[in-house]
Amino acid sequence: MSNVRFVIRPAAGGTFSIPPSPPLVMGILNVTPDSFSDGGDYFTHDAAVGHALNMIAEGADIIDVGGESTRPGAEPTPAEEQMRRAIPVIRAIRTRNSDVAISIDTRAAAVARAAVDAGADIINDVSALRDDPDMVDVVAASGAAVVLMHRRGTSRDMQNGGGPHYDDVIAEITAFLQQRRDFAAGRGIDRSRIILDPGLGFGKRIEHNLSILRHLDRFVALGQPVLVGASRKRFLGSVLDVDEPRQRLAGSLACAVIAALAGAAVLRVHDVLDTVEAVRLCSAVRGE
Repeated sequence: MSNVRFVIRPAAGGTFSIPPSPPLVMGILNVTPDSFSDGGDYFTHDAAVGHALNMIAEGADIIDVGGESTRPGAEPTPAEEQMRRAIPVIRAIRTRNSDVAISIDTRAAAVARAAVDAGADIINDVSALRDDPDMVDVVAASGAAVVLMHRRGTSRDMQNGGGPHYDDVIAEITAFLQQRRDFAAGRGIDRSRIILDPGLGFGKRIEHNLSILRHLDRFVALGQPVLVGASRKRFLGSVLDVDEPRQRLAGSLACAVIAALAGAAVLRVHDVLDTVEAVRLCSAVRGE
């Protein structure tokens, strides 16, 4: 397991260095009407802020606020609408809690800039700085941490025909993440603020997702913190024959344990309390 440390709290002042074990738990807050699992549940301001505070009480280290669904088949959401949904929520969370890290899940530079100004510490870009040419400069200027995720195709087409073909899925994702890390670092983003995400479910078939989980150590070996986001995803339902995303807790927790034992630094999840307890047990078994 890597001994890399990284910083995720530049926007709040000072530094907040976190070791990769035990992993941080990132609670998902979709301020959207159409996310695959909880679309519409937290679409109103009060519901979103209330859910964020509940997740913090349950032990979330990071709240990941998103105003755009990136599920397969989703249409893009204009930056102005993303900001209308997400920015007031970020401000309200930061007003109520000065310690929790806040992430903005967006591909749009304007949204990222506004989110950091409102108190966000991390920019979670599923396109790895590719969809908006201004994003890399926004991240560099902000000093925020950034998540660079592997995605084959776009939300509209990444799962067309069941997903794309890879000759060697692990080698190809590894090479992509290395390239995007080096691109970001070359444009002024400190490597201590770069987090890598192999992108479970984003342009992958079932067998690709399982291979990623089997070989997470290969991504950890890149020397950057690794984020794993398996929570409630479709491939879990396919493997376990569970159609309803909310009923995929067992599979989600199994992935969280696998990721924790492999050295993942961040777990992006819907079910915070259950994941926190699973991670605590992993740490106890490892004597940490």
